[in-house]
Amino acid sequence: MVTVGRARVFSVFVYTLLIVLSASIVFPLLYVVSVSITPYSEVLKHGGFIIIPSKVTFAAYTAFLNNSLIPTAYGVTVFITVVGTLVNLALTSLMAYPLSKSYLPGRNKLLLLLVFTLLFSGGMIPTYLIVKETGLINSLWSMIVPSAVGTFSLLMMKTFFEQLPASLDDAARIDGAGELRIFARLVLPLSMPIMATIGLFYSVGHWNEFFQAVMYVNNPVKWPLQVILKGILMQAMNPDLNFEETLPTESMQMSAVVLTALPILVIYPFVQQYFTQGKLLGSIKG
Repeated sequence: MVTVGRARVFSVFVYTLLIVLSASIVFPLLYVVSVSITPYSEVLKHGGFIIIPSKVTFAAYTAFLNNSLIPTAYGVTVFITVVGTLVNLALTSLMAYPLSKSYLPGRNKLLLLLVFTLLFSGGMIPTYLIVKETGLINSLWSMIVPSAVGTFSLLMMKTFFEQLPASLDDAARIDGAGELRIFARLVLPLSMPIMATIGLFYSVGHWNEFFQAVMYVNNPVKWPLQVILKGILMQAMNPDLNFEETLPTESMQMSAVVLTALPILVIYPFVQQYFTQGKLLGSIKG
């Protein structure tokens, strides 16, 4: 009986802890959505802290979506996310696969150079000069090419490839398959977990692109969503425009968070099963 009682107490403790942790995760999301759809009068009435609004308005979203640059910015963001992620995965996998082979000449030296880039970088000015000399300024490719291969993602993928049985490659070579055919027909189909994991990392980075857009793109038509939303928020916080007479700055900020995070939240459940498995299998060994 004592053991059963202790098990029940432990179960109550575990469930209570899970409920508290779940609430701590859901509460900020609920707060963001609530503030984004709350009228200005309700914001003033509750001192800016609202969880479940008594009145609902989509004026903040309308203010964003009525901006003529928003549809174009969404298009730019979708382009650099889709195309950029495909470029990232193609180049990262093509580089990680040969580096996973211990017989590759100069492999250790190449890995040393890659690890060195995790500690030191060329700097902002040299990178800008390279982008400028290659003619990528004011081009959408300036937000894709400079970050085409991430070193940490490359090392994760290399580690995953190293865990694949070498006997599979040997059997394919006996059947007359070349290296590219082995990679395309054998390795890639077995690598969906790590590809989904790395692809999610890359796609989130492209979707939230801001710094490279500000650095390399001067044409507002080619700005991604994050830059356009930032500009609208700066206008909303301008006291000379009296924007807060109709819309509170908090509502504008929270609606911007929802507009940028919603697509990722929709896509994530479909790749979550691969994400956990790929991150575990591709973990960097000590």
